[in-house]
Amino acid sequence: MQIREEVPASRKLGAAEAREIATGSSRVYVAKGRQLDVFDMKTAELDEVVAKMLGPTGNLRAPTLRVGRTTIVGFDEATYASLLA
Repeated sequence: MQIREEVPASRKLGAAEAREIATGSSRVYVAKGRQLDVFDMKTAELDEVVAKMLGPTGNLRAPTLRVGRTTIVGFDEATYASLLA
């Protein structure tokens, strides 16, 4: 896997950037603790997806990874293993 862009944590990404990432994705996976939400962007409500992608400070949750048109927000070991295998 080749990394095309790495954004340092000091550069905060907010709702506008999350919206742009979500609209450029076909599927968005959002992991928060043990909860995993999977959104098909053809049918998902964009505002709901963006709200899930943001942390309590209003910034995009980390880590965020884009592989093709799939976006993974947060960390879930099983999701990483299945999508990156």
